[in-house]
Amino acid sequence: MPLSSSTEDRPGLDPQRWLALTVISVATLMVVLDASIINIALPQAQSDLGISDANRQWAVTAYSLAFGGLLLLGGRIVDFVGRKRVFLIGLVGFAAASMISGIATTGAVLFAGRALQGVFAALLAPAALSLIAVTFTDARERAKAFGVYGALQGAGGAVGLIIGGVLTEYTTWRWCMFVNTPIALAAALAALPTVRESRAEGRRRYDIPGALLVTTGLVALVWGFTHAAEKGWSSALSWALLIAGVLLIAAFIAVERRTAHPLLPLRVVLNRDRGGAFLISLFTGAGLFALMLFLTYYLQVNLGYQPLHAGLAFLPFSCSLIAAATLGAALVPKVGPKQLMVSGIAVALIGALWLPQIEHTGGYLLVVLPAMILIGLGLGAAFVALPNTALAGIDPSDTGVASAMISTTQQIGGAMGPALLNTLYVSALTGFLAAQDGTITKAVRLDGYVHGYRVAFIASAVAFTLALAAAALLIKKPMRADTPAEAPVHVG
Repeated sequence: MPLSSSTEDRPGLDPQRWLALTVISVATLMVVLDASIINIALPQAQSDLGISDANRQWAVTAYSLAFGGLLLLGGRIVDFVGRKRVFLIGLVGFAAASMISGIATTGAVLFAGRALQGVFAALLAPAALSLIAVTFTDARERAKAFGVYGALQGAGGAVGLIIGGVLTEYTTWRWCMFVNTPIALAAALAALPTVRESRAEGRRRYDIPGALLVTTGLVALVWGFTHAAEKGWSSALSWALLIAGVLLIAAFIAVERRTAHPLLPLRVVLNRDRGGAFLISLFTGAGLFALMLFLTYYLQVNLGYQPLHAGLAFLPFSCSLIAAATLGAALVPKVGPKQLMVSGIAVALIGALWLPQIEHTGGYLLVVLPAMILIGLGLGAAFVALPNTALAGIDPSDTGVASAMISTTQQIGGAMGPALLNTLYVSALTGFLAAQDGTITKAVRLDGYVHGYRVAFIASAVAFTLALAAAALLIKKPMRADTPAEAPVHVG
């Protein structure tokens, strides 16, 4: 990436920062796309391993449970063990877990491998983001670096669908897992000479009670919503898990208020700008993950797209998001993160409101395509500004945990959104079919699917509306992107 000589020669800047960003970006993309790459490959894996319909969702859920539940602990480990060290451990561990998933001979082994991938992703994600925060100390350069991060975060899901389609159609579902191993090992080798070590100042004390409470609480919440999506809201276990999750999180907050070395210092989330950024991440994650899920069903079930064709149909979304993130990075220091987030989420909301116009045939060019482009452009701009807001002016010892909160809120939103919307979808479909007279033909059922999708898309628009409200009401007036970490960096 070309830089002006004045920036390049400025004392104190890491001369290998752009090479380091390349390595960090590869790891970021791998972690994000792995949440969706299995989706298109799952039918083949289910048949190959003899997985029942009731258990197949664990290939996806095991990853999100471990990832979302352990992110906060991962963020604290990143701060005090060393960001580069944890980054390397995460890459090697992710490579090994991917091999276990790829060679699985039973469903249980596949689920265990996916859970292990989630564990190491919970180390990689906060390590990657905090490394960007401490490596790029110039405000304008940080905006560009966060632009790359935001583009990969937003486009990773769609890229995963495309890669999953290609690998499943031309090789086997196992390569959706194997492909991570050489990428992760190559990134680890490249990180050795290019990424600098850094860690937070102070004694390495860990809040074990807080870690146990928040991890089990988040796992219970994610599991509860996932179970409700599968078994319905009348399930006693679903409600027991959700109530347990809320109680555990409440206990976690009580512990954090009193402990001398909290896992999540409440100052991190009680800051108005950061709290608003985390809410935006939660609501956009819920809306986006749900949209991707139902659009995938619409393309394959209603429009009859093959896996590769369905994956490629998401390409306009990925391209528009990457373009917006790239162009938006230059705007962050000029117009401020708030204006970019408000404008971007508003554009994404227009795209989400366009989707309910779909029909059961031929709705891609006139409805899905323009909606994808609008959503991609809007979220691309918002994702660039979000980490600037969440990490601006933060204490160096809190960089990793704040970074983890961005990913945690997105993953929790990504688990809750599809679960909630799937319940609305099923209720809408059931009501539609119950209102029909006579035999339920295939055409009637397809119309019922579309009716359910429309309800889900409207609910996604509600999630984007909540994100827009958080950006408009909680984020302070436009400010320049500043430096989240001013303390000296320990170089290893």
